Amino acid sequence: MTDSRLGLDPLLHDTWRADGAQQRLETVANLARDLAGRFELQPLLERILRHAATLLGCESGSLSLVNEASGTYAKKVDFGVGCQEGQTFSLDEGVTGQVVRGRSTVILRTYSEVAKGHISPDDPRWNCAVIGVPIQWDERVIGTCIIFGANPERVFTPDDAALAELFASHAAIALKNSELHAIASEREQEAAIGAERERAVRDVHETIGRSLATLLLSLDDADKAVRQDGLETAALQHLGTARNIAHDALAETRRTVLGMGPASLAGRDLDVAVAAELTWVESMGAAETQLTVIGTPRALAPEIEHQAFKIIQEALGNVVTHSRATSVRVGLVYDTDSLAVLVEDNGRGFDLAATHGDHSAVPSGCLGLHGMTSRAVHLGGDLHIDTMPGWGTKVQATLPDKVPERGGHPQSRWKVLIGNDKPLISAGLVRLLQLSEPAVQIAAEVSAPAQLLDAYELLRPDVLVVDLDMIQTSAPGLLAQVRELDPYAAIVVLTDNPTVDQVRSAKQAGVRGFINRAADGEAIARVIVAAGQGQALVEGDIFDSLMAATPDGSTHDNFTVRERQVRDMVLQGMADKQIARELQISAKTVEKHVGSLLRKTGARNRTMLVSMNGAA
Repeated sequence: MTDSRLGLDPLLHDTWRADGAQQRLETVANLARDLAGRFELQPLLERILRHAATLLGCESGSLSLVNEASGTYAKKVDFGVGCQEGQTFSLDEGVTGQVVRGRSTVILRTYSEVAKGHISPDDPRWNCAVIGVPIQWDERVIGTCIIFGANPERVFTPDDAALAELFASHAAIALKNSELHAIASEREQEAAIGAERERAVRDVHETIGRSLATLLLSLDDADKAVRQDGLETAALQHLGTARNIAHDALAETRRTVLGMGPASLAGRDLDVAVAAELTWVESMGAAETQLTVIGTPRALAPEIEHQAFKIIQEALGNVVTHSRATSVRVGLVYDTDSLAVLVEDNGRGFDLAATHGDHSAVPSGCLGLHGMTSRAVHLGGDLHIDTMPGWGTKVQATLPDKVPERGGHPQSRWKVLIGNDKPLISAGLVRLLQLSEPAVQIAAEVSAPAQLLDAYELLRPDVLVVDLDMIQTSAPGLLAQVRELDPYAAIVVLTDNPTVDQVRSAKQAGVRGFINRAADGEAIARVIVAAGQGQALVEGDIFDSLMAATPDGSTHDNFTVRERQVRDMVLQGMADKQIARELQISAKTVEKHVGSLLRKTGARNRTMLVSMNGAA
């Protein structure tokens, strides 16, 4: 005699029951592992359905996806039934229709009880039992799992229903996981497309904008030449028409990128980008981090988000480099019409007055403080730093929701004019700024001193970056002329190690910043951003050189402060990496200082340098 439910020989029944529990546990465990991470949905759903059917002693079934909004369902997986996979049916039909209408498991003694079924009476399953369970998520029926009895003697019980519902829950997780991965993938693609579109538009803008600016300058030169030679009026009219066209094209190019956001967030929301920075802080030391968001996050102007992120990034960089903190907290506070950002640590703090001084000249380690302040002020916001030695540091910036308008138009980027007669250095400077500071726009590059004044008058940049050698050699009074044209001009000079007299004369001409030609993009951007806000900054290596100068303008041993530090450590036999770790600079920077020491002393190598100092 056979078991009335399973059609099994009674002698095998106990064995089946003993082995069944272990088999079910192993199957469920395997499916749980399958659900982790990314996966191919179709094969996984097939496995779930086949495992469910096998454990119920059955050989056929189907899994459908339900769309209640359209009143239909589609067969996603179908085996041993009738090759209906991929077909769509109305929710008025089949076992799935009954499950959705009842929103619960359905057990039928025979398939013949199904209203509007899809199996013909001559099919062996017509007289077999059938069980249908809903696949649910958030009280919504998103699918069904249907399993057919293997023979007319098979009867489904509540225990069978519980097992089928367990597998249906696995199917729900698989479907939702697949949906979430699809959404994430779509967002990644949108972010990548947006970033590439932004990059392309800005590249076009920078290239065309600079070309048009150069064209306008050339037209001005041609106009002057025509007037001097007394040529016909028609030529002047043509030049005037060309100049108007170039002006219109330049204005249209600028309008093209209006509203385009900077790329620093890489398509991420602000809180996600900040969380990534905090992960970096944790990876750099033992500090515990916390991100708190107060208020309802909302879409802000891209430039607001960019500057907020850069302020937080700068503050966290200072924490990692200087604070020795064990706890770091970042807050984003969304107020009615503003965004406040807070970075707080329990580190060693510092004397703000001694470090910040009067903003006139600070070492490279303080450029970050000026940069943060400049970014906030540029947007019409403010920044406060609360710190004292031994009591940690708190940086708080408040930024408006919208970019302030200047002259009736939103101005979200610092417009920079570059004057340099060395094309390679000029191109490198442009590229470094593009990579390190999206908020800087290169308005034009001028290679001849004679065109610099015309370019400044035409473009009215926020900052003029000019090579000190170029203007002192070819046009000594040019900066004074720029200052006469615009008393508030922000001028930054590019140089190596200027003398005290050069710095003094440049300062009299209104220079607000000095950049070493060997500086990296971040340092260059900091000086330019600060100069745009009226602050006078000196890049680190130049500051070291000036601080080492004696009253008569000479330098002790002709070495900068940093070079003397590196020299002393070389004499102690320390390797570049050890020196870098001790001075908290990069090994590449150490190599640069060692090379400078070799050039100044005439030593051919480090051994010779050590022996020369030993002899001294």
